[in-house]
Amino acid sequence: MTWISRQFLLTVLAVAAAMGAAAPAVASTAGFGDWAAVVVAGDNRAHDGKHSEAFDNARRDVSAELEQLGFAADNVDQFSIEPDRHPETHPGPASAQNIANALWDLSNRTTGGCLLYFSSHGSPQGLILGETVLQPGELATMTENACGDRPTVVIVSACYSGVFVPALAAPNRLVITAARSDRTSFGCGQDDKYPYFDTCVLSRMPVAGSFPNLADAVRNCVSRRERETGMRPPSEPQVAVGAGVAAALPVWGGMAARQPSGAIGVP
Repeated sequence: MTWISRQFLLTVLAVAAAMGAAAPAVASTAGFGDWAAVVVAGDNRAHDGKHSEAFDNARRDVSAELEQLGFAADNVDQFSIEPDRHPETHPGPASAQNIANALWDLSNRTTGGCLLYFSSHGSPQGLILGETVLQPGELATMTENACGDRPTVVIVSACYSGVFVPALAAPNRLVITAARSDRTSFGCGQDDKYPYFDTCVLSRMPVAGSFPNLADAVRNCVSRRERETGMRPPSEPQVAVGAGVAAALPVWGGMAARQPSGAIGVP
């Protein structure tokens, strides 16, 4: 090898190495076929105490959208406060123990990641689950026990749901909540088909391309919807992106994942 050709080869290798070091992480294209998912409607009452189907509508249609993204139907378990009212989707009774058991079973027969989606009322203490409150520490333990260090997406649609972020945030997790820990969310009336947050998830999920993109799109959608309907103060959905999770999450529709703008970083 001549000196010139050797120098040229070294230069090419150096440039390639630099480009590789600078390149952003590329999201997984493995798909969701071996992921575990639980989708939960935690209440059946509107904000005025009257009966509401908003949370069960969200449960049903979010589950259907997950299947459209590639989640296997057998790996998506649904839960409702009144399961007998919804025989077409076969939800189980929504209790913390039932949800924890199902997530454990699903994670033991799958090797991919985990997704947990909750739609309900909330309080500064946690998520309403029938006549009980699912507290942040309980959900964190449930998630850790079943999913460990697998890539995990946790979405909590409820008032004050930002209270879950500190307990759930981890390097392998993407956490999305409908509101700050000191704010309510909107759209839980008797005549609402879905809460505002769930409406935005369902409308943006087919085109978002990734869960980080979805988090960004939903925050923008919620903010716009609240302005249009005059809801104050704004709920300000929260997002915590673990340092290692974006590259481990599958994408859909040929779009690459990116960290949502303004997201809370989790080392």
